Amino acid sequence: MTYTGAVTPGGAPDVRTLESLTITKVAVDEQMSNNAYLLRCAETGAQVLIDAAAEPDTLLPLIGDAGLTTVVTTHQHWDHHRALADVVAATGADVVAGEPDADAITEQTGVEVSRRVTDGDTVAVGSCELEVIRITGHTPGSICLLYRDPAGHPHLFTGDSLFPGGVGNTFGDSAAFATLIDDVETKLFGTLPDDTWFYPGHGNDSTLGAERPSLAEWRERGW
Repeated sequence: MTYTGAVTPGGAPDVRTLESLTITKVAVDEQMSNNAYLLRCAETGAQVLIDAAAEPDTLLPLIGDAGLTTVVTTHQHWDHHRALADVVAATGADVVAGEPDADAITEQTGVEVSRRVTDGDTVAVGSCELEVIRITGHTPGSICLLYRDPAGHPHLFTGDSLFPGGVGNTFGDSAAFATLIDDVETKLFGTLPDDTWFYPGHGNDSTLGAERPSLAEWRERGW
């Protein structure tokens, strides 16, 4: 079946099988409709979860007996880590988050962040590697995760920093919006090709090429 990235809370996950990595996308919580992404290394079977957003009873069966090496939390907002404590308790996974958001995540969840990351750091998924890109604005320590597929186009997990149709909300803070749109334009659109497929924290996926023509409009619109 062809991967589309269209998932709904309570519905089936969508699975994308790459040569070296499998990406499973699932939506949780009917109110917030958060996306969670389980990545599995084809060579080693190691698994990493991006955003233990909610519903451990959905996420843990998805993880299954293969276990979990790491949970990455893309940013500190409450709707992206409500299942973090339960998932870590069940799996013993390490917890990774952007350095400026780490203390807030621990305060909200009671879970210690094992590793605080920033630009240029990497997160292993078995023999595969995710590059950390810090995108400041939606929160001070939001991070994106980039997988450069050696057999295809790049795959980018953007949390709430980038969606189809615009950047994340900065809640009326013009300085935060300026930082966010600058980081998104420079670090994502300025360095990655149009065929980069991105996976946001809510809703459907898109590509950088599909969104690139709207950058000037987003900047003028503000948030």
